[in-house]
Amino acid sequence: MSSEKVMQIAEMLTQIIEDTSIPRNIRKAAEEAKNILLNEKEDLSIRVSSALYILEEISNDRNLPIHARTLVWNISSALETIKE
Repeated sequence: MSSEKVMQIAEMLTQIIEDTSIPRNIRKAAEEAKNILLNEKEDLSIRVSSALYILEEISNDRNLPIHARTLVWNISSALETIKE
């Protein structure tokens, strides 16, 4: 169940990474969050917490477009449901 949810969240992060209307630093941070989330060598709760921390940083960036901010909030909410 949770690995399926992680894959769905990774896909959502890919939307941010591939959206060229989003500033490069934000796309790079989203890619870092995705890589952390998909790193199965770490415990799931650590991966989720790390990804949430990065997303919190992204959501506070004033250069984040509104449509991307909504997506970041949706991803954060989805991650919260995984957190143990």
